Amino acid sequence: MRAAVVNILDQPPQYQEFPDPVIGDDEVLVEVRAAGLHPVVKARASGAHYSSSREVPLVPGVDGVGLLRDGSRVFFGASRQKWGTMAERSVASRSMCVPLPDGIEDLQAAAIVNPGISALGSLKERAGLAKGETVLILGATGVAGHLAIQVARHLGARRVIAAGRNVESLAAAPVDAVIALGQPEEAVREAFAAEASAGIDVVIDYLWGRPTELLLEALAKGFRVESTRATRLVQVGEGAGKNISLPGATLRSIDLTLKGSGFGSVPLQTILAMVPTLFSLAAKGELQVAVEPVPLSQVETAWNRPEKGRRIVFTV
Repeated sequence: MRAAVVNILDQPPQYQEFPDPVIGDDEVLVEVRAAGLHPVVKARASGAHYSSSREVPLVPGVDGVGLLRDGSRVFFGASRQKWGTMAERSVASRSMCVPLPDGIEDLQAAAIVNPGISALGSLKERAGLAKGETVLILGATGVAGHLAIQVARHLGARRVIAAGRNVESLAAAPVDAVIALGQPEEAVREAFAAEASAGIDVVIDYLWGRPTELLLEALAKGFRVESTRATRLVQVGEGAGKNISLPGATLRSIDLTLKGSGFGSVPLQTILAMVPTLFSLAAKGELQVAVEPVPLSQVETAWNRPEKGRRIVFTV
């Protein structure tokens, strides 16, 4: 079969021949129609992600849309690292296949699950967002960030603050305030401090690195002994850095709960249970993601293309 194949870690895949997967017990063969190029896919293919086996050659891809032998259309997650979803055929456990409703197209289904679970899982499962609370989204201008804005509104957030660099992409977004992270640090500090003084209940962090340091600094400096306010920060991505400096005084100055959201911190069954909810919301138009379809044969040139608010989905 033809597939995207990673032959060298941290190098773009090549479109070439690769052995067909062999079906194991309780597995099904899937004729792939679409597969999303999510950040986790690139990280695993480079060997940088904690779940990567670092064994090559391999077909990248963690999920996709395809047809089973009986013709039914499903969203599926790949069960083996060597045979990912960016190929003409893939293999998946039956438990990792979710029927697709008629109201959602292949491209939207392939694009929305990974960032949608990131948004829904971090806000609902990890942060426990309640109606009427204030949410700040660090990295709101990316695909997952845009979905996090939509999910926060769906869950009843009273106030949504979006922080990111590509602030032009937020022109039509349902947010109450925008913080431009491309401005000088002092201006970012002042913007964070203003929001911190008003109160932030939940932070969804797709960036980490320096923006998170500046936010925590603002929260710490704005503390009031007589009116302590709890903040839950959920760490999701590393768009701005892998590490932060966290002074002990910061933790003593904030009623801060710090959690992660991702594979390992959220049970797999919980993740799978969110997929039908995402499809239902997408079919009703309540959640949407911009998609850039690309033929799988062009994987090498598209692999490192900047996302710019649209999720690349390879079509087979």
